[in-house]
Amino acid sequence: MESDPKSMIGRTGVGAAAREQRAAALDVWLSDLFEAALSQAGVGDAADQVALVALGGLGRVEMAPYADLDLVLVHRGVREIGAIAEKIWYPIWDAGLTLDHSVRTLDEALSVAAEDTKAGLGLLDGRHLTGSADLTAQLRDLTLAQWRQKARHHLPMLRELTTHRWRVQGELAFLLDGDIKEARGGLRDVRVLRGVGYAQVADAWRPPVRAAYTRLLDARDALHLVAGRRRDRLFAQDLAEVSAMLELPGGGDALRRRVTDDARAIAYAVDDALRAAERWLAVQRRGPRRTTPAVRVPVAPDVVAQDGEVVLARAAVTPMVDPTLSLRVAAAAARNGLRISPGTLEWLARRCPPLPRPWPAPARVAFAQLLGSGPALVETWEACDRFGLVSTWLPEWARIRSAPQHNPVHRYTLDRHLIETVGHAARFARDVSRPDLLSIGALLHDIGKGLPGDHSIVGVDVATRLALSIGLPQSDADVIGTLVRWHLLLPEVATRRDLADPETVRHVVDCVRDVETLDLLHALSRADAAATGPAAWSAWKERLVADLVHRVRTALESGVVSPPPATDARFAALAAGALPAVELAPDRVVVAAHDRPGLLAAVAGCLTLHRLDVVSVDATTVPVGGDIDRAVAVVVCRVQPRDATGPDRERLVGDVRRAVSGELRVDDALAARARASRQRSASRGGTPPPPPRVVWAVDGATDATILELRAGDDVGLLFRIARALEETGADIRAARISTLGADVVDAFYLNGDWSDPDARARIERAMLAAAAPG
Repeated sequence: MESDPKSMIGRTGVGAAAREQRAAALDVWLSDLFEAALSQAGVGDAADQVALVALGGLGRVEMAPYADLDLVLVHRGVREIGAIAEKIWYPIWDAGLTLDHSVRTLDEALSVAAEDTKAGLGLLDGRHLTGSADLTAQLRDLTLAQWRQKARHHLPMLRELTTHRWRVQGELAFLLDGDIKEARGGLRDVRVLRGVGYAQVADAWRPPVRAAYTRLLDARDALHLVAGRRRDRLFAQDLAEVSAMLELPGGGDALRRRVTDDARAIAYAVDDALRAAERWLAVQRRGPRRTTPAVRVPVAPDVVAQDGEVVLARAAVTPMVDPTLSLRVAAAAARNGLRISPGTLEWLARRCPPLPRPWPAPARVAFAQLLGSGPALVETWEACDRFGLVSTWLPEWARIRSAPQHNPVHRYTLDRHLIETVGHAARFARDVSRPDLLSIGALLHDIGKGLPGDHSIVGVDVATRLALSIGLPQSDADVIGTLVRWHLLLPEVATRRDLADPETVRHVVDCVRDVETLDLLHALSRADAAATGPAAWSAWKERLVADLVHRVRTALESGVVSPPPATDARFAALAAGALPAVELAPDRVVVAAHDRPGLLAAVAGCLTLHRLDVVSVDATTVPVGGDIDRAVAVVVCRVQPRDATGPDRERLVGDVRRAVSGELRVDDALAARARASRQRSASRGGTPPPPPRVVWAVDGATDATILELRAGDDVGLLFRIARALEETGADIRAARISTLGADVVDAFYLNGDWSDPDARARIERAMLAAAAPG
């Protein structure tokens, strides 16, 4: 064997054969160390009193390239055991390997395993390396018997340890940089399955779970080799290399999709095992009792509830199966807040035929009941999807199953996001005239993602065809198509456009056309945002959308679009006083000052330094005393504090006045904060954002010239962009700042004519230079 075991182990490849090779090489090396240690301690004849046992990955013959070693030296009261242990452990450390070790007598090992659930579960993975094979077998047999005897202690503790780890690590299926080992659905969860199985409570170690586990082991092997060290967290920048090492066609997206699907399979199996453990524990707590037949309560035609699960009524188990049965079972489970028995799901997956196209009426009724069940929908849908039933209802679902979302704002995969949206949409069922169309629109609103082109446009035909195949009439299918086409309309217009501009309202009226569709879109927008994640919605955005909906509803009902409001009289009063003047409100900062280049930038920069996020800006000039030559600039900034306490009002007013007067330069302070923020982001291993883009917005939502910047969020970005625009001679009438997680879309309304290509090119260069990280 080579003298450098760490180097030899680390350079072997990926897959079960490579893991076995690493384990075999370590077995030989450790056996040699053991024999040498006995000899050097002068107890060569004690081999039948001592055993070296491998735990963890080596014990399971699943050695990753840079995994730790986990060893226990078991003995029958050998006095020289300390000297023997040192002569084994020190060469391992000298080789640069990480070691978790212990020395125990048989009774000591059993005593620890009886009280420490993690230690007991670890011993159950023990594998004999060298020394007394009888001692190792005795250790494992007694540990297993003790685990089963103390299952009433170990199973609740195992659940507690597992759920705590999930809270800390999150769910692997839905994380952009999840820990393949520790996150929910990761490798560690398979130990939970083993623990429940060792207690003889449930057998969740089924072929699909085994296959998912093996693929995650392969992914971890590749990740270790790509990183050149032990690292179990898969970052976005690793995807290409890891997928290439695994020879996955489709690259990083294919890898992320496979990890997601495998993690979901394992997570479902763990949930199933822990539920079985809960049922077993409940029986143990009740104590011995006379066996009575299980109570079966009808919950729907052909469906009954038994022991907290939905199962088939005996009359439904016939050679000729109704194609609508699986949908009716799912609807009954979700409506009653019950899970579907895994055995029932397996039977339906084998026996229930696909639905005919278009669907018969009972299928549509059951589907509407399922989609309208609220939060209970998610678990029911996931279970049906694990067993392939959803693809029998909607064959198109296979294309989006576990598909990754590339925007970090999204906390779920594409398919899960759609189901979460449907669940949230149920809260708004009473706000719309057609809750059934709201549910279906929520299910299909992002169905175009993954296809070439704008998903809101290409998804219309897909969604319309699906609606017709479900059996909806053409008029309802057209409404579904409208919901898909315009599902982003309200939040995008509300956050990026001037709601006081009559053209903005006319544009939305032309798209929506009637109040019923407006209500559906409003409900869908709120449900979509709730399902996306906390960064997708805020109280400020909710107020903006509600304001837009109110204006559009008024226009639809009256046929008249309200003209823009007159200048607030308070602003005129502010402009007529001593300048610069500052007015503060909880969500607004108004500044009146003599107009000058850089005024907006100075205000924005100062507000940023006081940890206020600017979400909108309106700039206007107010004549003083009717004299146009004495016009004063008024800048109105809508803001959101980053801290719950908000800024120090006195300091904020003083700094704003000094900034707009040119006495306070904010450049250096903002630049320092931006550098510190970027350094923190780089230290976390985040993926660099794509380069910024400048877009000249062309739509019917305004008659102004709009310039949009789409870029990664950065400290002081608005300050730098406003300064760049003002230095190029642009006159900013208004700005709308839309932040989605790490990205922003800043829309600037420019006064004047910007049709000249050279002028546009000049301003684009200035904005891109200002948006580029320093």
